[in-house]
Amino acid sequence: MAFMGYFECGFIFFLSLLDSAFAQIVYSVPEEVNKGTVVGNIAKDLNINVHDLESRMFEIVTGSNKKYFDVNLKTGVLFVNERIDREELCVSNQKCSLNIEALAKNPHHLYRVEIKILDINDNAPHFPVKIFTVNITENASPGERFPLPVAEDSDVGSNSLKEYKLSPNEHFSLDTQSEDQSVSAELVLNKALDREKQATIKLVLTGVDGGKPPKSGALNIIINVMDINDNNPVFSQPLYKVKLKENVAAGTKVISVSATDLDEGMNSEIVYSFVDHGKKQDLFTITPETGDIVVKGQIDYEENPAIELRVRARDKGSPPKSTQCKVLIEVIDDNDNAPEITVTALLESVKEDTKSGTAVALVTVSDKDGGKNGIVHCALKGSFPFKLETSYNNHYSLVVDGPLDRESVSQYNITITAADEGAPPLSSSTVITVHISDVNDNAPHFPAPVINAFLSENGQAGGLMTKVTAEDSDTGENAELSYSLLDSSSSSVPITTLININSLSGEIFSLQSFNHEETKRFSLK
Repeated sequence: MAFMGYFECGFIFFLSLLDSAFAQIVYSVPEEVNKGTVVGNIAKDLNINVHDLESRMFEIVTGSNKKYFDVNLKTGVLFVNERIDREELCVSNQKCSLNIEALAKNPHHLYRVEIKILDINDNAPHFPVKIFTVNITENASPGERFPLPVAEDSDVGSNSLKEYKLSPNEHFSLDTQSEDQSVSAELVLNKALDREKQATIKLVLTGVDGGKPPKSGALNIIINVMDINDNNPVFSQPLYKVKLKENVAAGTKVISVSATDLDEGMNSEIVYSFVDHGKKQDLFTITPETGDIVVKGQIDYEENPAIELRVRARDKGSPPKSTQCKVLIEVIDDNDNAPEITVTALLESVKEDTKSGTAVALVTVSDKDGGKNGIVHCALKGSFPFKLETSYNNHYSLVVDGPLDRESVSQYNITITAADEGAPPLSSSTVITVHISDVNDNAPHFPAPVINAFLSENGQAGGLMTKVTAEDSDTGENAELSYSLLDSSSSSVPITTLININSLSGEIFSLQSFNHEETKRFSLK
């Protein structure tokens, strides 16, 4: 029978003669050698003539179904007949051997043969799982340890598992412990974790045996960094600005504020609320879940042209963390207020001889609206001997702007109008009454320049001759009249000796009896 040459390594064997009945020899052969590999010359080692092998029906007797070894009866060589797997035969035992028996007949003789199966590095280390997951909280302290699965290697001795290697990373190192035939490892946390920077860390643990060349097996390690509530919520912007028209309907959405939290789960769920809202709680509400700010009450530019709200975002962690932002609401004015006019009289009445430019009253206009809606223009409605002069912003003076004549107009009802620049504009008006007081600018006057009176001669002294009446356009004391007689320089007799006049009533009485033949006519002033 043809067979392959010897295995590269030398086979060590020895022969022990136990007694005359049987002998035992020991061979060594590596596992996984090719069929036909020579183990040794059993005929020579048993001191049997090779020519007697066939006649004595020499054979190998095994107790298993597989016949791992056989003998070439022509040469006496013991050779490998079946694939030998040491790990299949002996599992992980350090020592592995097959005990077979060689039988020769005529005469009958039994030989014991021990064949040591030598391990080769035909198995790489392997882990019981392909992926190993470790959950570690991000507040774990450096120095904490985390056991890892142990790799298995079916080989033994120097071919067995010798060490572990960990892929390079910034957080973990490897601590390896060797005990008996077992090598184990633990992850050691060197640097604090931060889930928000790296939520998952992937490592590779490699088990390496001592073979030449070495074989290795890898385990994928997934580190899940578990969240703790170590982050405050953060608003998308620290200050929100928005414009809002006044008088908008309740329920109008103003703005939505938004905050995020780098944590996860409950630690990242946010609830929104107002901070120290005070009276503003009557104007706005905020939806806790969404951050929507909604109008609740009456928005009035005149009361609050600008409103500042403070909003808190708080997470649901334990304990919770929170942060704040500002919301500035600029209320846009609606032209909902008419101008207001205030008049302050400076004089109870105005003398009719008052000079032009004299201030009669102060006029102030105002408008609660803003912008163009609050810009007011003031004017007089109608034509009067008065005008408005601007003193300073929205302050005017009502001044005399022409001659006054009480006798023509004793009272002026002046309408002052004020209109803003809104669209459409709003206006208001007020009436100021100016009384014109009298000055003595009119002389009394008689109804005619010449008044004729008739007197009967020889009448009694003291008789009523006539009554004169004068008028005065002035009033009051300026219109109170007194009458008197003026002596005529041309008369030889004083007039006051002839007649008398009642200074209050203007009645003229004779002081003597007149004779027609002496005096037919006389005149007096």
